Amino acid sequence: MDEEPIRYWENDRIGRGMRQWRREVPQIDSSGKAVVGRVLHLQEVIIDKVNRNLARFGLKFPTYAILATIRVSGPPYRMTPSELLSAIVISSGGLSNLLRKLERDGLVQRSADKRDGRGVIVELTEKGIALTDESMAAHAALERELIAALSPQDCESMARMLSVLIATNSAG
Repeated sequence: MDEEPIRYWENDRIGRGMRQWRREVPQIDSSGKAVVGRVLHLQEVIIDKVNRNLARFGLKFPTYAILATIRVSGPPYRMTPSELLSAIVISSGGLSNLLRKLERDGLVQRSADKRDGRGVIVELTEKGIALTDESMAAHAALERELIAALSPQDCESMARMLSVLIATNSAG
């Protein structure tokens, strides 16, 4: 008789928690934790590693996300706050606070939007472009390290599956 293969995921933090749920509240189907619990745990792991990686540039992920989003928008490296809000996951109040910090640090400058007198344009400064380019290379290298345990096919499958979950669960 063949031995059953070891399913290591049953013994990770989430697998142990699921066993406790099945034992203590068997009437509740907790099968969603197999994916959702792991995604939430992985988010913590990734954000911690990303922030440690970005610390050498004086950045944390939210400020990096703003700078990188403006940088990849192409020359002249400027966006409105509304455009930023639609591209990254952050509240408008949080964005305003982060933009103030980035402006204070000389990485962006805000000016009136000539197309809309009430609007604002956020533009990378030369210092902001240089720091963003340097930090983007380090961030991309870390992202590759984070997925190195997966084959290219697994990465493609996971990206597709995560995209489906995002698309079917996003509001609006």
